[in-house]
Amino acid sequence: MIKLDIDIILNIVGSLVVIITIYAVKSLLLKVLHSKIEDISSYYKVRRIVNVSSFFIIILLLLLIWIRIGSSVTTYLGLFSAGIALALKDILINISAWIYILIRKPFEVGQRIEIDGVKGDVIDQSTFHFSMIEIGNWVDAEQSTGRIIHFPNHKIFTNYLANYSTGFEYIWNEIKVTVTFESDWKKAKKILKEIADKHTEDLTKEMQESIKEASKKYMIYYNNLTPIVYTDVKDSGIVLTIRYVCKPQERRISSEAIWESILDTFQQQTDIEIAYPTRRVVNKA
Repeated sequence: MIKLDIDIILNIVGSLVVIITIYAVKSLLLKVLHSKIEDISSYYKVRRIVNVSSFFIIILLLLLIWIRIGSSVTTYLGLFSAGIALALKDILINISAWIYILIRKPFEVGQRIEIDGVKGDVIDQSTFHFSMIEIGNWVDAEQSTGRIIHFPNHKIFTNYLANYSTGFEYIWNEIKVTVTFESDWKKAKKILKEIADKHTEDLTKEMQESIKEASKKYMIYYNNLTPIVYTDVKDSGIVLTIRYVCKPQERRISSEAIWESILDTFQQQTDIEIAYPTRRVVNKA
């Protein structure tokens, strides 16, 4: 029994030595690589490979250390493992989620996602958590807020995840233009369609290729990818809504370019006026 206790102590010490040594070597290696690799994207990929490799090396060495104890302590190890699993439940779930992310790839670094009501661009993904730069919130048009949000990996098991880039790599955006009732709305609608076509014509071929690739994995099909203008009526005037496709990160840029074209073109028209909330008073006296 004394020998058993000594073996266990030696294995615990050996495990600590393995973990500390591997992490020290990993930190030194990453420091050297950081000084040698100038490209941020390349360094990130190398760092991720080093992190994953070091994790599996630690697991392998720990297994080799503890398997040496033998079957005589199987019951003890069973109880010990159950206690460890209970105490480290969240950590183990995060590791499971990490493996799921590596295999299934619900998102990758650089992609824009929404999870648990938070939107952002993924900038890092590690064994226990992933990080993203927040977009939206108090900033319009889903622009970056500058805040870095960290999520434990297990969130992908308990919260819905929306990926802006997986499958069809574009999103639909809408711009509402309200003209007065006295305006020539049909002419305005035609002008808006021409402006939208002009600003999206370079994307048509890319979008067709994207859908073709996406259809190999998902049931994604669109009859029409060209811009369209819808007509509606509100209290302040006739609402013409431009619906068009753009890349997720270019939503605000494309919206600004289209709006500037609209303002420049409408300024030259004498029969089209942009509406704003008004109140009319009729005096019957």
